[in-house]
Amino acid sequence: MANNEENEFDDRARLPHGVVVRAVRISDAEEITDLINLPGYRVGTLRPPYQRIEDVRKNMENPSPGALNLVVTLNGRIVGNGGLNRLSGRRQHAASLGMGVHDDFTGRGFGRILLGAMVDAADDWLDIKRLELTVYADNEAATALYEKFGFEKEGLLRSFAYRAGRYVDAYTMARLRT
Repeated sequence: MANNEENEFDDRARLPHGVVVRAVRISDAEEITDLINLPGYRVGTLRPPYQRIEDVRKNMENPSPGALNLVVTLNGRIVGNGGLNRLSGRRQHAASLGMGVHDDFTGRGFGRILLGAMVDAADDWLDIKRLELTVYADNEAATALYEKFGFEKEGLLRSFAYRAGRYVDAYTMARLRT
């Protein structure tokens, strides 16, 4: 077995039984739309309520150049999704990252699995030096997860977004591969 095949097999072997991380498929549009419309998922994102499947499908069909869009599934059911968007020009060494986990599956390690897959792709396959993200300041669980992966707070963005009838702050965080 070639070395790359061994590493790929070892990575899959570390995942819990029934868990798969894979690229998004157009056929996932309906399930992803259901996911991103969940109240807990939505509260951690910039998405407005009542996303339409047609709009989600259109975004999936026209990804940003250099984008990596993943889902994590449990026994074939999508329980989380995330995206990594490479920047261009003089910022081509950087990528922005976003992710979310199904309301019923938070706190069970799916965010860690998904973030780990995106960090691995950025470091070992895409040669991305800087990963950056924003996270609402009141999302302590997500902030703690990002910090476990080496993300550091770089600043506070006051009144960053309007959510549930009020303005909320967000941290800007980044991880530099040395």
